[in-house]
Amino acid sequence: MAQYDLTSKMVPYLDRHLVYPLLEFLSLKEIYPEEDILQAKYDLLSKTNMIDTAAELYKQIHHVEDAPTEFTDKRKNVIDTLEGLQSEAGKVLEVIENPDVISALRQDKFQNLQFLREKYNITPEMVSILYQFGKYQFNCGIYGASADMLYHFRVLSTDNEMNLSALWGKLASEILTGNWEVALEDLQKLKDAIDQKNFPSPLHQLQQRSWLIHWSLFVFFNHPKGRDGIIDMFFQPQFISTIQSSCPWILRYLTTAVITNKRRKGIMKDLVRIIEQESYTYQDPITEFIKCLYVNFDFEGAQKKLSECEQVLANDFFLVATLDDFVENARCFISETYCRIHQKIDIGDLSQTLNMSQDEGEKWIVNLIRDTRVDAKIDFKENTVLMNTNHPSIYQQVIERTKGLSFRSQVLASSIEKRENAAAVAAAAAASESVAVEAAE
Repeated sequence: MAQYDLTSKMVPYLDRHLVYPLLEFLSLKEIYPEEDILQAKYDLLSKTNMIDTAAELYKQIHHVEDAPTEFTDKRKNVIDTLEGLQSEAGKVLEVIENPDVISALRQDKFQNLQFLREKYNITPEMVSILYQFGKYQFNCGIYGASADMLYHFRVLSTDNEMNLSALWGKLASEILTGNWEVALEDLQKLKDAIDQKNFPSPLHQLQQRSWLIHWSLFVFFNHPKGRDGIIDMFFQPQFISTIQSSCPWILRYLTTAVITNKRRKGIMKDLVRIIEQESYTYQDPITEFIKCLYVNFDFEGAQKKLSECEQVLANDFFLVATLDDFVENARCFISETYCRIHQKIDIGDLSQTLNMSQDEGEKWIVNLIRDTRVDAKIDFKENTVLMNTNHPSIYQQVIERTKGLSFRSQVLASSIEKRENAAAVAAAAAASESVAVEAAE
C-alpha cells in the first residue's frame, strides 16, 4: 500500500506538529519498517521543543536506557524560556482578563490599545509577548494553552501579518486538541483572510491556499458537517484551480466526500469532468473508480477498483473512518448507473459487479428498489430485475432545453443597454468638448 500513501506529498504543506499524527497512524498500519518511522518521528521532533518525546524516540532508535545529557540541557533551557515568557505575558493577561477592562474594550483595536496604554501602560510590544508565548507553547506541544494565548493576541493586535500567522497557529492548536467546532470557524476566518489579502504575487497566494487545503482535511474529515464543508469549499473556482495547479492528489479526498455524501449527488458531473481533466497528472483507485463508472462505463473495472478502494481507504489517515459509507454508496452509484443502461438485469451478474454473494446481492437490490422507489420489478423465477423506462414528454424536453433562454436574453439586453449608455456618454462628452473648443476660438 505504500504506492498509494500520500504522506510524503503532504508533508511540505503541513506544520511538523500536524505531521506527527500521520506518522503515528503509519506506525499502526505497518506500511513502512518501524525503524524508518521512528527515525522520521525523531527527525520531525528534534527541531521542536518537545524534548521529552524526542529523548524517548532517541532511546528507542539507539536501544539505550538513557538519552545523552544534551537533552537534559535543552530541557532546562526550554523550561527557563517558558517561565520567562509566562512571567512577561502574565502582566498583560492580568490586565486584559480583568472584568472591568473586558467591559471597556470595543471593536476598534486602535482605540483599545490607546485605552490600555493610557490606563494600564500596556504597549504594543507587551502585546506581542502574547504571540511569542503562544508560539513557544505550541512548539513545546502545549496546544490548548497556545490556542488561548494566540486568541488573546489576535483580539488586541493591529499587526496584520502577525495576526495572520497567529491564526495559522491557533488553527493548528485547535486541530491538535480536537476542538473541531472552533477549528472550523478558524478555517473559515483563514480562508477569508487569504481571499482578501493583497499578496506580493499570485504564487504566494497559491501557496497559502495549498497549505489551507491540506490543513482543512483534519477538520473536514472529523467535523460532523465536514463532508458538506469540503464540497462547498473545494469546488469554488479558486480552490479547484489550486488543486489542479499545485496538489492534484487532493482529488482523492474530494471524490470520497462526494461519494459518501448522498445529498450532494448533483455535483458528481462536475467531479467527473475534473477527474477526467487531471487523469494525466494524478490517478489512484478512488479517482479511477469514478472514471471507470462514469467515463468508460466499465463495470468490471469499477468492481475491481472498488476492491482496491477499500484497501486505500483503510490505510489513509483521513479516510479510514469513511470506509463503510464509501463502499455502501459506491455500490449505489454502480447499481444506479447499471440500471440506467440496462432494461433487464441479471441479479447474479449485478451481485458480482457489487462484490457481493448471490443472497447478499438479492437482499441489497430489493432494499435499494424499496428505499429509492426505482420503477422496477423483480422476476424471482428468472432471477432478474426488469426496469421500466420512463421517457420525458416532448413538452418537458422543450422546457428543459429552453429554460435558460430567458436569463441569457436578459443578460444580452443588459449588455446592449450598457453599451448604448456608454456610447451616449462618449458622444455627449465629445459634443461638450467641441462646444468648448469653438467657444475658445
